[in-house]
Parts: sequence; C-alpha cells; structure tokens
Amino acid sequence: MRKILIITYYWPPAGGPGVQRWLKFVKYLPEFGFEPIVYIPENPNYPIVDVTLEKEVPSGIQILKHKISEPYKLAGLLSSKKTKRISSGVIQTKNQSSLEKLMLWIRGNFFIPDARKNWVKPSIDYLSAVIEEQNIDTVVTTGPPHSVHLIGDGLKNKFNLKWIADFRDPWTSIGYHKKLKLSKASQQKHKQLEKQVLNNADKIVVTSATTKTEFSALTKQPISVITNGHDTDYKGESHLDTQFTITHIGSLLTGRNPTNLWKIISEIAREDAVFRTQLQLEFLGVVSQDVMDSLHRYELEPYIKFKGYVSHAAAVRKQRSSQVLLLIEIDSEETKGIIPGKLFEYMSAQRPILAVGPNDWDAGKVIAETESGAVFDYTSNSELKDVILKWFKAFKNDSLSIASKNLDKYSRRALTEELSKLL
Repeated sequence: MRKILIITYYWPPAGGPGVQRWLKFVKYLPEFGFEPIVYIPENPNYPIVDVTLEKEVPSGIQILKHKISEPYKLAGLLSSKKTKRISSGVIQTKNQSSLEKLMLWIRGNFFIPDARKNWVKPSIDYLSAVIEEQNIDTVVTTGPPHSVHLIGDGLKNKFNLKWIADFRDPWTSIGYHKKLKLSKASQQKHKQLEKQVLNNADKIVVTSATTKTEFSALTKQPISVITNGHDTDYKGESHLDTQFTITHIGSLLTGRNPTNLWKIISEIAREDAVFRTQLQLEFLGVVSQDVMDSLHRYELEPYIKFKGYVSHAAAVRKQRSSQVLLLIEIDSEETKGIIPGKLFEYMSAQRPILAVGPNDWDAGKVIAETESGAVFDYTSNSELKDVILKWFKAFKNDSLSIASKNLDKYSRRALTEELSKLL
C-alpha cells in the first residue's frame, strides 16, 4: 500500500463536524490501496469533545502526535466561558464586553492565520524525520485551522513531495473572518498566505462549487470538489417522535437566525390549536443569544427544548426520529458556498429537510437534486408557511415522509473513491 500522511488538527476525541470528514476518509482509504498515517496535536484545546467518536477510529492506523502551544489555554484563565465560545466560532456581535473585544483583536492580529500558528514550525521539524524514515511522498493537509496548510507548504518546500490542500471551509471569505477586528496589514497577510497555499499546493480540494469558483480566481492549480457525505452503515434503531418535532442539530451561531421562520411558526401556533399541542422545537448544540432572543420574542418558549451538545451517535439517532430536520445558514454572499456536513447525514436519515439560507445556496442545490426537502431564503413567507402546514397535515395522517434520490454519490465510500483518484 502507498503511504499518505494526513495532517489535521481535529481528530477524536474532538467533536463537531470538522472531525467527520477525514475520520471517514481514513476509514475507507485502505480499500483503494492507501495506508493513511494521521498526524494530530498531542495536547489540543478542543472546544467540543465527543469520546464516542474514538470508537470509529480504524484499528491499526498509525497516529502521530506532537505538542502544540495554544493561546486559548492562557486566555481561559481570564474568561473560560468567552474563550471557549470564541474558539468554537460563536462570536457575538451585540453587547460585547471590553475583554471580549480585546480577545478578538488579539486573536485576529497576533495569531495569523489562526491560534494554532505555533504548531507549524515544530510540526515541520518533527514530520521531516517521519517523511525520510517512512519514505512518504504525498501529504494531505485539511483546514480550518488554515495554519495546518502552512505545515504542508513547509514540507513541500523542503522535500518537493506531492501536497494536496483540503479546504473544509473557505479562508478569507468565511463569515466570522470579518468579525476578528483585523487591521489592514493583518487582512493583507491573510490574503497573502491564502494565495501562497493555493499556488504552492499541487492540488486543491474544496467542498462546494462556489468555493472552487472563488479559489479559481486566485490560482491555476487544479481544484476538485469533494463534498462531505454520509456513512451508510447505521445499524441502530429509531422510532419517529410522537410530537411534530422540528429539530436543528449543530451550532446556531450569531447571524444564523431566520426570524421569518420563527414568525411563521408562531403564527401557525396561534391560529391552530392542534398544531400548538403537537409542536416541539428541538435544538441540539450551541445556540447564540441572538437566536434565543428571537425565539422568545415570537413566544415560542413553550415549544422549545434546548439539549446542548450531544454525541455524534445521539445526533444520528435524533436525525432519524425527528419529524422535520432544520438546516440554517447565514444570509450573506459569503455563505453561498457553505454546505454543512450535517446535510448529508440529514439526507441519509430520510426525513424532510426544511432549509433556510442565502439565495443560490450550494446546499439548496444539493437538496433540490436529491429531492430531500424544501429550501427557502430569509424573505420567504407564504410558501414557507404552506410547506410547514402541508407537512403537519401529513404528520397528523401518519404519512410524513420523504423519498430522497441520488444519495449513493454522497456516501463516504464513494467520496473516498473520488479522493483516491486524486491521490
């Protein structure tokens, strides 16, 4: 088998969507003739931990570790709650304290491209010996954090090996980038590093067509779209909820707040006594204060269950038991190319997806292609209300279901086969 060195920050026991992509690639790569060697930090500061994911790490995989120095641990001594929130990507835009503003400014201007920058040089030194000893000729880096790509850049310059840079999210165009209080010099430094990585890597992998278009303006290197996907080996049991559950799984960050949806659900609840008795809104994951304020404003508290972060296994079970699955993205030009990883698990669950996001959203195109649900923008009203009422009527008749199609192309195994051709 041909050895492939995979450099990633997120790995079990880290939780959240950033772990799933390469955990599954590593699972299936040996079927296509590749032996993955995974390099991760020895002492990471993961904002979310899910120990159940450790069971999914394939046995016999060589995992290399090296220490990392992160500022979040030091910052946590000042305010552990704010530090954890910022490190997990939840950046409040309202009522920021002076401490929070200072932390964001320091994070944005002193740690470029991100707070894991101090792992770059030690990793290049450590991995240089590994590459020589194990005769490795191909390296894959996956970000964010995008500092991981700088490790690949350093190894490429040193050994002239084959380097594939995988972008799970964009770099300078991602939504939270503008909230980091960057100076003009810091903005330029980010753009310079982004262009450096895009032009030095032999191949670029992205998760959406929009990101490919964006990056194509910055480099002539080949760019491939390999989306996230779903695993088809679910063997657990699940029973549909007896309530009309509308469930969102994952973080609802500031800006991911479709007030038109909350308003319409509130209207239906006022108008329909049966709907009121059957409705249940469930949120699994971090919910920003902005979203909670909107839910309260539309008097939806009686129907809400905030469950916080749950294990991936529990999330998968909930996807299959919910009546409707909610997918929400920030309404902006920058988020058109964001396809949340959970979308593919939602599709695999075969429950109707109610999606609200920007116009011309790549995720919306996937939902339309697979006929997995209904997609709306932030201004939709009557059409959105009609769909919720139609699905509720089907729920009352025990007939609410979805017949998705073309799902096989988004299986983790099929996507790994695509990756193997690049390798």
